[in-house]
Amino acid sequence: MPLVTYKNVSIKRQDKTVLKDISFDLKPSTFYYLIGKVGSGKSSLMKSMYADVPVANGETADVLGFDLLNIKSKEIPYLRRKLGIVFQDFQLLQDRSVYSNLEFVLKATGWHDKTQMSQRIGEVLKEVGMSTKSYKMPHELSGGEQQRIVIARALLNRPQLILADEPTGNLDPNTGFQILTLLHSLVESGHTVLMATHNHQLLDDFPGKVFRCINKQLLQDN
Repeated sequence: MPLVTYKNVSIKRQDKTVLKDISFDLKPSTFYYLIGKVGSGKSSLMKSMYADVPVANGETADVLGFDLLNIKSKEIPYLRRKLGIVFQDFQLLQDRSVYSNLEFVLKATGWHDKTQMSQRIGEVLKEVGMSTKSYKMPHELSGGEQQRIVIARALLNRPQLILADEPTGNLDPNTGFQILTLLHSLVESGHTVLMATHNHQLLDDFPGKVFRCINKQLLQDN
């Protein structure tokens, strides 16, 4: 059963069609690349999956059981809780520690028990190799370390689907390689990852299924 199904979907930004009549599925425990030039629609497609950009029209637009063609605003937070989102620019809260950043997300998504929150934060930090950094402030971390914290944040609510928008874009090649190794390891533990990038070298180093945004279309490599 696919986690995501789009059938004949179009996406617009400010009345301009970005992607037209696209159809694809995302299946469980699979690594997908989303390739395309800047402005080709990669980010718009990802943002449509968590209802940050509306789906203009289509036959089917289903993400984790949510119908994006008819989703109500009150349903959007519940959709986003089932997704993990990894941003290129980190979007960590600079005025609080790593632990407090993660605790903030748990509280915002309905967690109340301090012991359970502490246990979950410990689990995700261990998963991304950052167990000893919980007391650090974001500015005390390297870019690669900050991105690991962002991935930990994305994992907090045990999402089936992780959307990573250019997660290595601000990192040096070696650090980017480490982040890709981490993201690929998540597939082995049952997650599906959709990663937008324009770095074609990554496809050779870390094979996955490939979608390409070209001329407002979404094409899938064989």
